[in-house]
Amino acid sequence: MSYVAPIKDMLFCMDSLAGLSSIASWPGSEDANLETAAAVLEESARFVEGVIAPLNRIGDTEPAVWKDGVVTTTPGFKQAFRAYGEAGWQGVQHDTEFGGQGLPKLIAAACVEMLNSANLSFALCPLLTDGAIEALMTAGSASQRKTYLDALIAGRWTGTMNLTEPQAGSDLAQVRTRAVPDGNGSYRLFGQKIYITYGEHDLAENIVHLVLARTPSAPEGVKGISLFVVPKFLVDDTGALGARNDVYCASIEHKLGIKGSPTAVLIYGDDKGEVGAGALGTLVGEENRGLEYMFIMMNAARFQVGMQGVAIAERSYQKAVGYARERVQGRDVAGSAGPVAIINHPDVRRMLLTMRALTEAARALAYVTAAAFDGAHRHPDVNLRKSNQAFYEFLVPIVKGFSTEMSIEVASLGVQVHGGMGFIEETGAAQYYRDARILTIYEGTTAIQANDLVGRKTSRDAGAVAKAVCRDIGACASRLAKSGDAELRAIGKALDAAVSSLEAVVDFVIGNYKSDIRAVFAGSVPYLKLAGIVLGGWMLARSAEAASAALVHATTDARFMRAKIVTARFFADHVMSQAQGIMHSIVHGASAVLAAQNDDF
Repeated sequence: MSYVAPIKDMLFCMDSLAGLSSIASWPGSEDANLETAAAVLEESARFVEGVIAPLNRIGDTEPAVWKDGVVTTTPGFKQAFRAYGEAGWQGVQHDTEFGGQGLPKLIAAACVEMLNSANLSFALCPLLTDGAIEALMTAGSASQRKTYLDALIAGRWTGTMNLTEPQAGSDLAQVRTRAVPDGNGSYRLFGQKIYITYGEHDLAENIVHLVLARTPSAPEGVKGISLFVVPKFLVDDTGALGARNDVYCASIEHKLGIKGSPTAVLIYGDDKGEVGAGALGTLVGEENRGLEYMFIMMNAARFQVGMQGVAIAERSYQKAVGYARERVQGRDVAGSAGPVAIINHPDVRRMLLTMRALTEAARALAYVTAAAFDGAHRHPDVNLRKSNQAFYEFLVPIVKGFSTEMSIEVASLGVQVHGGMGFIEETGAAQYYRDARILTIYEGTTAIQANDLVGRKTSRDAGAVAKAVCRDIGACASRLAKSGDAELRAIGKALDAAVSSLEAVVDFVIGNYKSDIRAVFAGSVPYLKLAGIVLGGWMLARSAEAASAALVHATTDARFMRAKIVTARFFADHVMSQAQGIMHSIVHGASAVLAAQNDDF
């Protein structure tokens, strides 16, 4: 089954949950209305369904290859990437000053989802380029923006993020790559970086590496890290490409999934270019503030990886539904004259509804998060910009962590729906499971997202944002509990119980962060999961509320609206019902986690 973009649900999320009409009322965003969004999404769907999706399977069976420092990508990727850039898709949300379309992140998020559903391996290259663009827009000098942004946004060049080193995985305090001033305002970089997505490839004319490194006088730890822009080919004042820089791809990784995406080991300063020993680069912003700047890329990437979770879940769900409709096996448990399609079997329906409910909850939460980003950058009221920024920052680790963990569950269920055929590579269901498995690891593991949620996003402000979110959820639950619709009342009751569990965990985190920090962090990942479930349930409760109102007003799409209510009720009964148990494991379960000694393992 080929991928079909779920445009109807995307527009529903934008219109009914994420407040697209409000965004369109802000100065400079007047064109970002529902009509524009629909036109952009329909064109994006045509492009990814026709050009990118057909390459997904090829990328898995004919992955990128390395030979003598040169990486050749999957057949068809190069032509598709050229078409992607020429059609303007790299610049959907970026500044019109540098050739972008200037649309809100909310609209761009849907385009990102489509691209990743169509072909996760291919989509990683534009994802990292988006992060490089945002970092240079925020921290780059006028000269750097002039040199790089037009070509990056046009898709002629691509960007990378170079953090990890062999001795420094997630602990960036251990970064040892050196940046030595060359006396001409530039620096020469020496070191090794690993796990660099699209660090070398043949898709574009140039690759712009953003690299963490230390200057000779830098202090130890994260306070001594600076950020440098290091192009594969040097660029002159006219934008023309010059000498090959001294950055070399030593190898690419052989991976469980996302095989079409080359993951490079890069060597800086091995005297293999045309500029002498040391890769030439320029400092981004100020010395020793590199981690601060790199977090701009990382936050952009973390949100987009969350969107990848939604995307691969959607693709897996579509595949499973298609198979369940066609696969005839077994009789209906209530009795039937002959075998029926497996979609009639209650447990298959339960699996499919689990897949759909988790995917739609994560999508809605991600789109609301994107709208908060837009509010933080576009809202005319400075105070509301600040509150949107706080809301966005609180949600990013949840979107990244919950959506990616969810995608593995959904992809696994997709294999299960296929039965034995799901374990066979030819059906394609297994690829989604393998591809999804990286999402909880890169751009910060789930534990790193959970630690961020506990430390920076909950404890630092004494739970102010977390508690405000809980109040909003409680208000929604109370409103639904008073509804004349029995389905909405049931959803409201489940949401009220779930948010009470989340409130108890927030209180536990705040109350014990200083006195028993190990106990708090023992429950950090369950806390993130609980937050994802409750906030996702909140989104689906709001969806049901909007759908119910649309049915009252005799909408022409009654089947879609009824399905939104069914999905929300299913989530309430089968997913939100887990909240109390997760709360118990956090509040009362730390002692069991910490009781085991190292030698016990």
